[in-house]
Order: sequence, then structure tokens, then C-alpha cells
Amino acid sequence: MKHRLRALAVHAATFIHVALIGSFIKWVFYGSLVGIVTGSASALFLASLDLVTEKRLSHPWLLFLLPLGGALMAYVYLKMGKNSGRGNNLILEQLHDEGKEAIPFRMAPLVLIGTLVTHLFGGSAGREGTAVQMGGSFAEWIGRIFRVDEADRKILLMCGISSGFGSVFGTPLAGTIFGLEVAAIGMMRYQALIPCFIASLVAHLVTTAWGIHHIHYTMGSVPEISTGVILKVVLASVLFGLASILFSELTHGMKKLYSRLFANPVLRAFVGGLVIIVLVAIFRTRDYLGLGIPLLQQSFEGPVAHLAFLWKTVFTALTLGAGYLGGEVTPLFVIGATMGNSLADLLGVSAPFLAALGLIAVFSGATNTPLACFIMGVELFGSEGILYMFMACIVSYLFSGHSGIYTSQRIGLSKSRGHAVPEGATLASIKSKKKE
Repeated sequence: MKHRLRALAVHAATFIHVALIGSFIKWVFYGSLVGIVTGSASALFLASLDLVTEKRLSHPWLLFLLPLGGALMAYVYLKMGKNSGRGNNLILEQLHDEGKEAIPFRMAPLVLIGTLVTHLFGGSAGREGTAVQMGGSFAEWIGRIFRVDEADRKILLMCGISSGFGSVFGTPLAGTIFGLEVAAIGMMRYQALIPCFIASLVAHLVTTAWGIHHIHYTMGSVPEISTGVILKVVLASVLFGLASILFSELTHGMKKLYSRLFANPVLRAFVGGLVIIVLVAIFRTRDYLGLGIPLLQQSFEGPVAHLAFLWKTVFTALTLGAGYLGGEVTPLFVIGATMGNSLADLLGVSAPFLAALGLIAVFSGATNTPLACFIMGVELFGSEGILYMFMACIVSYLFSGHSGIYTSQRIGLSKSRGHAVPEGATLASIKSKKKE
């Protein structure tokens, strides 16, 4: 048997297609395995999320338990979480050479339960972070079972990111590119293209096979290409990029402020929950709690409050800053869509059209993944507005600068030759350097 394997290795070294076929078969297996496990977990998560959201809406008094729920999860993470508390940043760090920490399997159940607690009691958060962390945790687990080497481990982790993202939003193509693009700004590992696509597609198919249905939106009529419309889209996209900076910096700032004021994470989460309750009393609305899906849907159907995007930014930054679990992407969708809706009258364009562009553009700026966001736009809204969607994503990406929601995201290439960055710099290290 050893002689046959050795002979096969010799043939692979001599004939590239022997190696390619072997690699393809390997990643069909690994990618499918990651997709099946992550897709099933995403189905459980999305079904549970719908259930707890329904409970929260039908029992308004649950909001007053938010401080206790947050404190409980903070205590669980303190005693059992180990390095799981670093979330998506832990996974991104393992895609580089910054360390070889194990991603614990416990990350998956902990982030699942923690996110459900956040949404049951009314915290303003998303869901992508949960899906990505579950996918990364499962990918690491599969890698340990099959004892893959370090190079394959990194590709497996990218498969976990893609499968989690693609399955939770019902966008397998965007999930594929997101797993490739999110690790380093300006650089992509095409070696992982097929593995990530297989993992994302399989995860999406498995999630839908479990009976999960995703919400769809329509951007309505798309204006014809003209200089005037292009200028309006570019102007709006610059504002979307600035909105992504506001969200990212406010969220990071709130995390630092809460940590400085309350060293104990349990107390931090308890106080954070009280702050959300006070905000609800001040604003006299619960529109900014949870995912914000009703507000997102309203952005495509009629007018919304002009500053809704700002208040959703504040609610989410305060929730995540206090240590509550969840993601940032769905709130970013809400922020972008409501902002687009508000800008529509000022710019004289259709509200659903600009809401659709805002949805993907603010997301693009905050995650530094313009290609994934552009493809997501095509998957969500169709190809009629493809040129405008591409413009919105790349302009927002450019004007978001070197900021973003993932502090461990590496800057592979600076967004401008006029602003050099050190080799191997991350968003966190760039920010620290500015303060020095």
C-alpha cells in the first residue's frame, strides 16, 4: 500500500492534473463535510432565532430580564469560554501566522446559546457572527479528526467561514467570496476558491433542506444609466462608507469604554442591559431591538424615520460593546437600508433602489469585502442594477478607510499608495499606531 501511495505521489509531482484531481476529490469531501455540519447548525440556529424573537415580541416584559441574561452568559464565558470570547477575530488570526491557538469546539454551542439569549431579551445584534463562529469551530473539529496539516487547516477554516455566512443569509456565492476576502484586505487565496464554494453551497442546500426560508427584498425599478444618477450613487456611497466607519469605531469605542468602567465582564453585561432598557424608555420604541428585520422591510416599502440608521447604530454598538453575543452584519443591513431610504428624497431617487444599495454598501465598508457584498447584492436583488451595486460597494469600501468591524483583519494591501502600512499590519495595530 505504501508503495502505491509513493508511486501516486511521484505521478502527482510529474503530472499536474493527477495532483489537481486528487486535490479536487479531497476538497469535495472536506468541503461537503463542513457544509453538512454547518448547514445543519445554521438551520437549528435560524429556527431557534425565529422562535425567541417571536417570544420577545409577544412578551414585552422579557426586555427587563436583559441585564440578567447578559450577566449569566458573561459568567458562563468567564468560567467556560476560554479563548472563545474573541469570536470572529480568533478565527481570522488563525488564518495568518500570528499564532496557532486551537479554536475550541465549545465555541459553537456557547455562541449559539449566547446569541439566542441576546435576542430573547431584546439586545440589538445580528446573526452572522454566530454562524461564522460555529462554522469555524466545526471546521477546526473536522481538521483535528482527520489530522490535516497547517495549510489544509487554514483552508478548512475559510470553508467554515464561507459555509456559515452562505447558509445563514441564503447567499452561497457571497459566502464563498466572503471566506476568501475577509482574511486580508486587498488579497485573496484562490487556492481555497473551490473548497469554499463547495462548503458554502452544501451548507446553503442543507439549511434549506431543513425547511429554512430566507427573506427576500426587491429594489424596484432601476434608473437608466446617466451622469446624474451615477453622481448621486457615488455621493450616497461615500456617505455609506462614512456610516460604516461610525458603526465600527463606535462599537470598538463602546467595548473599550465598558471594559475601562467595569473590569468584571458580568457586571459589564448587567449594566449594558440596563442602558438598553433606559434607551427604550427614552425613545419610546422597540424598533431598534433584535435584528431589526421589520425596520429593514419597511425601508423597501415606505418611509422610515430619517435618523433610524443612527439610532440602530447606537443601540447595536451599546449592545455589542457590553459583551452581548451576536453579529454585526444584519444591523449593518438595517443601517444601510434605512440610511438609503432617508437619502432617497434628498437625492431624488427611488427609496427601495437606494435602500438596496445602502444595504450592501455599508456592509462592504464595515467588513472590507466589496466583492462579496457586490455578489450578495446580485443574489438578493437580481442583476438589473448590477452596475450601481458594484459602484456602491467599491466606493463605500474605499471611503471606509482602514477601519472595520474585525480588528484582526490583516491589511494585505493599503487602499491607497499614498498611505503606506507596515507589512502584516492589522486594523487593530493601525489604530494603536495612530494613538502613539
